[in-house]
Amino acid sequence: MAGFLDDVNRMLDRAIGLLDLPPGLAEEIRAADAVIKVAFPVKIRGEYRVIEGWRATHSEWRLPVKGGLRFAPTVDEDEVEALAALMTYKCAVVDVPFGGSKGGLRIDPREFTEEELENITRRFAAALAKRGFLSPSLNVPAPDMGTGEREMAWIATTYLALNPSDVDAIACVTGKPVDMGGIAGRTEATGRGVQYGLQAALADAGEAQRLGGLSAGLDGKTVVVQGLGNVGYHAAKFLSEEDGARVVAIVERDGAVVDEAGLDVGAVRAHIGEHGGVAGLPGYVEDGLALLEHECDILLPAALEGQITAENAPRIRAKLVAEAANGPVTADADEILRQRGIGVVPDFYLNAGGVTVSYFEWTQNLSHMTYGRMEKRLLAQRAEEAARAIGVDPTIVSGADEISLVRSGLHDTMFTAYERITEVRDADDRIDDLRTAAFVLALRKIAKWHEQYAL
Repeated sequence: MAGFLDDVNRMLDRAIGLLDLPPGLAEEIRAADAVIKVAFPVKIRGEYRVIEGWRATHSEWRLPVKGGLRFAPTVDEDEVEALAALMTYKCAVVDVPFGGSKGGLRIDPREFTEEELENITRRFAAALAKRGFLSPSLNVPAPDMGTGEREMAWIATTYLALNPSDVDAIACVTGKPVDMGGIAGRTEATGRGVQYGLQAALADAGEAQRLGGLSAGLDGKTVVVQGLGNVGYHAAKFLSEEDGARVVAIVERDGAVVDEAGLDVGAVRAHIGEHGGVAGLPGYVEDGLALLEHECDILLPAALEGQITAENAPRIRAKLVAEAANGPVTADADEILRQRGIGVVPDFYLNAGGVTVSYFEWTQNLSHMTYGRMEKRLLAQRAEEAARAIGVDPTIVSGADEISLVRSGLHDTMFTAYERITEVRDADDRIDDLRTAAFVLALRKIAKWHEQYAL
């Protein structure tokens, strides 16, 4: 059975075959630069447990390398390497100057108390830092599955304790709490990026038609969401509340909930938080995975990799698959969807909102200046003067605060990247899908760097 990394490389190889790369360069780009495994004992309730973790650096074509840390019982070396590779291509596609990295611990965080989890996280951070896999200039983690602001704060303060003279120490990790050097909008960033990416994809009637026979815009589109974690929740919330999409099904680990009139995403999220799943909600269906085949305009897998496979791809009835998760469509399934004319917006473009806003946080940390601090009042004054000049109430205008600047930068990043991807696709008759076009776009940038700067 093919692994996650093999799936990534098989889809990458289609793009490599379209490029005239120097001998050996494709292998250099494809291979991971470094992978470490750490194992450390932790005393849990009177007995020792050995915790295993990994951190992979896929490419140092730009530094620092960037990528999340996930805490999940499924974490292994293959998964970490695959995710690190996707980070390399993701950063290249959206023009964020990072290389790709990823890491994780093979644990179920729900099995531990907060104190135990803090101890484990700090031990992991120290192990990474001592091996050069945690540093504001070399390797910068971020939240992923099973981690969030809390874990990033533990990692940041651990690194600071080990490097008290490093003035940029707080930039060793992103996704921190705002009062610890984080940035407004980071928690929602990946989901917000999914929203902007779909807005870009469906902005033009011709493009929307090409992506599976859809009409332009998101208003009235039916959406099935798999996974109401951080990414799925925010994407579903923004699409339904701000774009007029109708979320008709939400798939979770214990089943799914369906309502063709449209679900209240916030209410479903609250129920999951209280009860641990969607069971008990009106419209509950026990066989949640069957809902991936539910008829809809947009299927938004936002959970784990490998959810759409060669087995169920022939039965997918969505017009467009929007990969909010990393690797939800296998290589075999991707080929089947292409042959069936079902559009796919690829993961390493669509979920790039997190790393984009992480870049904003990292640069803000290095500058030691919050965004908007110097210009907010000046811009507000100018806007007030302009409002008075045209007879508009000046109290309705304001300066550019941090969250507004973050969303503006993310919006521009996602729309610009989509434009670049479609330019590559439309310039080559051999390319008929967004994934291959996005890989070609990324490979051209990385290959150019290797040819010019690599030793």
